[in-house]
Amino acid sequence: MSYILNFEHRGSYLYITVTGENTPDNVMHYLSEVRDLCEQYKVLDVLIVENLGGPSLDTFSIFDIILKVSEQTSQLVRNIAYVDINPEHNPGKMVFAENVAVNRGINVRIFSSIQAAEQWLEKKVNPGD
Repeated sequence: MSYILNFEHRGSYLYITVTGENTPDNVMHYLSEVRDLCEQYKVLDVLIVENLGGPSLDTFSIFDIILKVSEQTSQLVRNIAYVDINPEHNPGKMVFAENVAVNRGINVRIFSSIQAAEQWLEKKVNPGD
């Protein structure tokens, strides 16, 4: 594995940043680590800012990763706001990933900016505010 995951507990959600190489193994491992952090800190919501180097993963790898992590993730994580800040990555593949995850019971939304992701997550976490 060659990635670095940092997190900040922001009270109602975890703010995750991940950097390193964009490989199926790295993505699978860091998503499992995010799930474990949510369980450890008893937090149901997360914002992931990913900046993994290299080209986008192929659709088969994306589908396979989501199938493998979705069952446990959907039981521990309520909302995931996700921002991929690597400009090399294909936004269409991120939409595909979002659709597959939502169909597997994971409430994830893909955003093009951290600010938009934070606003969406804040509304989900604090709907009355």
